[in-house]
Amino acid sequence: MRILINSLNYHPELTGIGKYSGEMAVWLVEKGHEVHVVTAPPYYPQWKILKGYRSGTYSRQMINGVNVWRCPLWVPARPSGVKRIMHLASFALTSLPIMLYHMFKRPDVILVVEPPLFCTPTTLLVSFLCRARSWLHIQDFEVDAAFDLGILSSKCLRKFILKTETWLMCKFDRVSTISDQMLVQLERKGVMLKKQVLFPNWVDIDHIYPVQWPSEFRAQLGLSRSNIVFLYSGNMGEKQGLEIVIQAAKKLRNHLNIRFIMCGQGAAHNRLYNMASDLDNIQWLPLQPLEKLNELLNVADVHLLPQRAGAADLVMPSKLTGMLASGRPVIATAMEDTQIAKVLESSGVIVPPENTELFIKAIVDLANNVEKRQLLGENSRKYAEENLGKDAVLSKFEQSLLECVSNH
Repeated sequence: MRILINSLNYHPELTGIGKYSGEMAVWLVEKGHEVHVVTAPPYYPQWKILKGYRSGTYSRQMINGVNVWRCPLWVPARPSGVKRIMHLASFALTSLPIMLYHMFKRPDVILVVEPPLFCTPTTLLVSFLCRARSWLHIQDFEVDAAFDLGILSSKCLRKFILKTETWLMCKFDRVSTISDQMLVQLERKGVMLKKQVLFPNWVDIDHIYPVQWPSEFRAQLGLSRSNIVFLYSGNMGEKQGLEIVIQAAKKLRNHLNIRFIMCGQGAAHNRLYNMASDLDNIQWLPLQPLEKLNELLNVADVHLLPQRAGAADLVMPSKLTGMLASGRPVIATAMEDTQIAKVLESSGVIVPPENTELFIKAIVDLANNVEKRQLLGENSRKYAEENLGKDAVLSKFEQSLLECVSNH
């Protein structure tokens, strides 16, 4: 197949959509498909263009057999609601001519990754002009999340955008998303069942695995064997509600065996760091390179997965796959009937969002119960092996792509 992917985020970004779009494209090339990617310069989650790339020019690269076309992008230093819209719109505009150029290459299928929704009209237009199949893959329901989390607030604007979103979604030949609950959301938005595809995020279970010895990273960080480490690793944005970790650290500063590590970058990083400036039981780390990811995840005795209220079924955190594969328990803030709660039913502890008291109770409980940590961790690894293996997930996706194209 000739596959054209339109994804704002792409390799070498280490987290989120960029990581998964990059791994997907390379895997498809390795299976013999021709893949072109239209993307932007890497900037996430730092919200700063990565060294070696330029924000204002077009460029082309060949990366691991994938033809990568990079388009200009405006990146705000301090993203807000309006600035985020302008940021996403800038890529939609600059990528339009490159997408139109690719219609002459006659792709069999064009896949666009949401966010951003702004790119879906271009994909539909190009697929129509070159008679290709159109595929929308939703990593986040960005519109619902933006309004539910207060990033955008106008009721009239919400009504208009949601109607537009539904109209656009229903025009695609296939619409995929990453969890069962998000498929339910698709149905609510009017996407027919025959168009829906479950395409979950994955993890390389051969690369991320529990180590049977104390992580070398622990020694480098000055952590002793008696320290119980609670780790958050990933994007530090607004939808995570990471304030709850800082609040817990303040309450538990006299529990000398409990240590917190905050690893990552993002729009909320500086604000969170300043909130914790007087705490000596939190260590802050930048994002770690891929080759150190397994060592980092094995530093944890317990992983932390905070989410603000209303976000748990609109977004399925990509970081969860690595947490589970590392064979560690997870404390997550989510309601009991959400997809996150179902996934962590036997491998973690679920706390209502923004409930600091119960969040602290869960931390203390696991810190004092090594047998429970071990059992939940074993269940985490088992779930990852049975449900999240990279080859298994991408093979099913490839089959769905082939069926979509053959039915044209």
